[in-house]
Amino acid sequence: MNQHALQRLRYAVTATAAAGLALTAFAPAPAEASAGPRPDVVQQRLDALVKDDGMPAALATVKGRDGRSRTYTAGVGDLATGARVPVDGQIRAGSNTKAFTAVVVLQLVAEGKVALDASVDTYLPGLLRGDGIDGRRTTVRQLLQHTSGLPDYMDAPALADFTTIQYRYFEPRELLDGALAQRARFAAGTSWEYSNTNYLVAGLLIQKVTGRPYGEEVTKRVIDRIGLRRTYVPAVGETAIREAHPHGYLRTAPGAPLVDYTAMDASMAWAAGAVVSTNSDLNAFYGALLTGRLLPAAQLAEMRTTVPAELFGPGVRYGLGIQSRPLSCGGLVWGHGGTSPGHRTRGGATEDGRAATVTVTTVPDAAAGQRVVDAVDAALCR
Repeated sequence: MNQHALQRLRYAVTATAAAGLALTAFAPAPAEASAGPRPDVVQQRLDALVKDDGMPAALATVKGRDGRSRTYTAGVGDLATGARVPVDGQIRAGSNTKAFTAVVVLQLVAEGKVALDASVDTYLPGLLRGDGIDGRRTTVRQLLQHTSGLPDYMDAPALADFTTIQYRYFEPRELLDGALAQRARFAAGTSWEYSNTNYLVAGLLIQKVTGRPYGEEVTKRVIDRIGLRRTYVPAVGETAIREAHPHGYLRTAPGAPLVDYTAMDASMAWAAGAVVSTNSDLNAFYGALLTGRLLPAAQLAEMRTTVPAELFGPGVRYGLGIQSRPLSCGGLVWGHGGTSPGHRTRGGATEDGRAATVTVTTVPDAAAGQRVVDAVDAALCR
């Protein structure tokens, strides 16, 4: 979910949500698998996220230049029981979902069923109407690149307190109504601003064009196609995470008790953020994407045509459902990242086949959030 839209919930699901968790009594668990007999830089970064930044748990999977993948854990997987962090446990992947959604739309472009520069009204006539909002002047490309100016449905009053809607089901159109009740952020195509509403509409477009549910299309076209065995789109009414996973925690205000937000109805995120995955599967997904296993060359090139997105950090640029971030050692890492009420994930893959994904089990404040990003950089540049 986006950082701008949730600023009013600084202590919930935002890029500036407060952490300050007094969890240092829980010593970090040793890695289940590591690169050598002593902790390497990745393990050290995870240990610091737990000890210094108060993350209940931190997990990482790193694929090196040698093609080998190594998994790491630190902290505890369940604060109530003190259970260990499951190695490569399932996590709510948050806005990494947007990359999955964009791939499906771009596959439809390759099949001649969707045109990137056609208006949204071409496929969803009359859907986008509001104060400064007009689907006749908003293109599919603008949805995928966050240049549409659509306000974020996450700013709607119904989503102001996540603890009250943890198990509530939302229809996509209900969420969209929350966006259309707001004024457009800018005229379509004139600026850039991250908005979950763009991918809500992209999910509706997928359903209209294919005649099939969004989750089925993502499963068939992406998850099954490249064999992501531990990744799925939650079914309607499904609230638990299916396999071994670290618990995720939400702090709603400074000093407030942690809320276990592991189980939830992910319908409020849908095509913008509902996917459940693992660090290893996310590495595999971005690796497959960059090597052309999911999109023809023309559509992959469109996806990687970027605009500045400094909201996410210096030098970050946004394509069609994917970001590029400069590495300290040179080159770029391509991925997306994601935040759910209980999990924050950062990572991606490089042109030469490296990949790294790091997940923590609460939403950190801005400084700690940057250290999660730095851990990815350290993993890819070691």
